[in-house]
Amino acid sequence: MAKEQQFVSQIADIESDFPQWYSDVVLKTKLVDYGPVKGTMVIRPYGYAVWENIQKELDRRFKETGHENAYFPLLIPMSFMTKEAEHVEGFAPEVAVVTHAGGEKLQEPLCIRPTSETIIGTMYGKWIQSYRDLPVLMNQWANVMRWEKTTRPFLRTSEFLWQEGHTVHATEEEAMEETMKMLGVYEEFAKTCLSMPVLTGRKTEKEKFAGAVATFGMEAMMHDGKSLQAGTSHYLGQNFSKAFDIKFLDKDGVQKYAYTTSWGVSTRLIGALIMTHGDQRGLVMPPVVAPIQAVIVPIAAKKEGVLEACHELETRLKAAGIRVKLDDSDNSPGWKFNEWEMKGVPVRIELGPRDLEAGKMTVSRRDTLEKSELPLDNAEEGVKSLLSDIAENMYNTAKERMESRIVDAETLDELLDGVNKGNFVRAGWCGCRACEDKVKEFAQATARVYAKEDTAETCVACGKKSAHTIIFARAY
Repeated sequence: MAKEQQFVSQIADIESDFPQWYSDVVLKTKLVDYGPVKGTMVIRPYGYAVWENIQKELDRRFKETGHENAYFPLLIPMSFMTKEAEHVEGFAPEVAVVTHAGGEKLQEPLCIRPTSETIIGTMYGKWIQSYRDLPVLMNQWANVMRWEKTTRPFLRTSEFLWQEGHTVHATEEEAMEETMKMLGVYEEFAKTCLSMPVLTGRKTEKEKFAGAVATFGMEAMMHDGKSLQAGTSHYLGQNFSKAFDIKFLDKDGVQKYAYTTSWGVSTRLIGALIMTHGDQRGLVMPPVVAPIQAVIVPIAAKKEGVLEACHELETRLKAAGIRVKLDDSDNSPGWKFNEWEMKGVPVRIELGPRDLEAGKMTVSRRDTLEKSELPLDNAEEGVKSLLSDIAENMYNTAKERMESRIVDAETLDELLDGVNKGNFVRAGWCGCRACEDKVKEFAQATARVYAKEDTAETCVACGKKSAHTIIFARAY
């Protein structure tokens, strides 16, 4: 068996065993490894580089919309968690608690943050006095811990990295505007940087964030047709303001409770891009967040002038702002091709004696595996243009796939058939919690978001008049 075939055979078949394919890919491409504590992960340099690029792109967008970064403590007094009843009930099963420190039992147990509304709300209650202090627009990049029973790297782990925005406003209108604005920021980021189409919309009461008045989600379709919640934005109303005494003296001289929001995305986005774009050969990295955007593979490297030309090209591309790597290892070109295809590098450049003689370079794009030639003289612009084309094509391909796999259902049997075939299912819902539960019990599918338009006439579960049209799907 050829080395190339052996290399690809290390990955399970993406169509017949998608969960194993995912596990194989994240481990063999060295994105991540399992931590010694059950449910934890070690993000390796290649995986962390993806997160750094996600951070960079999102952080710029947050600052452009007026937000500032801060950092709040990891440990939260348990009494804080009990102040907002719905919130503590929602997170109670997942909270890890510290009871001893310094060899002694603590007077009050401390929980390791599952999210930071309580600690941040406490500080906001201390800092905000007047309408002049508003709005408060803060974000933090942090780790959180949720003691999950079933875990999978990036998708659901006991500890993960994320950002969480927390804002305070004088009016309900301003807070709702912020909630929707940040959902829009996430949607634009998913499209522009992850080449990932998403459906956005409000969540049902059952699926909303514990303690929120309303939650708005961003749902992405994975290769197997399941949905992944890729981000959320929450309108918290005055729930946390009343629990943590976030009040301000308004212009009319009256003390009022403020309105708050929170919103976040996490390292789950890395899992999302893997399962949206990956194929049988492994990863397909979106160019904007790819750790390496182009790899140079010398052909007949021992021939005079080849390595020198490769080093010169690497220097030029780096100077042009392209993340490039020259693979001058002693592995065969065929081994290198498979290695970098598995790692999902968007562009592979082959440079050998014939290319140099012709003044060209051979380029292979990871998304389509098509090969072409570009002039060496204008390599910088040629590679940049190719990266842009790849990002656009990846988005369009994923969008076409998602749109072709959204089907309508009028009965539970049709809904079950739809999700069994790997589709999102658009169906009517009367608004009754019992009917939502019935869908989950019958089809193992949940309400992801409200559809943009109410097109359904009857509830898929009870047959009564529909109040809403919902996108149902199985989800990670």
